[in-house]
Amino acid sequence: MCRSIKTLRPPVLPEEATEEDIRAAALQYVRKVSGFRAPAAHNREVFDLAVDAIAEATAELLAGLEVRGRAARTAG
Repeated sequence: MCRSIKTLRPPVLPEEATEEDIRAAALQYVRKVSGFRAPAAHNREVFDLAVDAIAEATAELLAGLEVRGRAARTAG
């Protein structure tokens, strides 16, 4: 669906994904789903809320994944 969203977990991304990486992926997802590169002023709040929610869910997902036998990371 979103070819510009990169995989954010090891081993594809050797280091831990940064908050900036996660937010960029969330923004790309919301842009793709909404069909808007930048929302109109009357849609800005809902657009930004969606990016925030998806970024948070992505961070939780990455923190909980077990990759190649590694234990789940603890959110902290």
